[in-house]
Amino acid sequence: MIYACHLDDLAPGESVRVDADVPIAVFNVDGRLYAVDDTCSHQDASLSDGWLEGCFVECPLHASAFDLRTGMPTCPPARRPVRTYGVSVQDGAVYVHAAAHEEAA
Repeated sequence: MIYACHLDDLAPGESVRVDADVPIAVFNVDGRLYAVDDTCSHQDASLSDGWLEGCFVECPLHASAFDLRTGMPTCPPARRPVRTYGVSVQDGAVYVHAAAHEEAA
C-alpha cells in the first residue's frame, strides 16, 4: 500500500496527487474515496488538477471526463479508461492499494 495523505487533509470535493511509479490521484467524493491514474489517457494532464463533479473528474486540458468508480471516459477526446485503485483508511491515514483493478487497465 502507498501512503497518500491524512484523511483530515482531504476534504470532500478535494483531491491529492500521489507520486508513485505511476502518479495516482485520490479524490474525496462526499466522504467516499476513489483513486485513479493521475494522468489523463488522452494527453499528459494531471487529473488531480481537474474539476470534480459527483463521481466524475474532468481533465483540465481538453475536458475529457472520467468516472472515478470505473475509470471509463464519458466523453471525447479520451477513448481509453484510466486505471482505478482500491483505497483504505487506517488510523486516519489514507492508503492506495498498489495494484490497479484489472477491469479498467
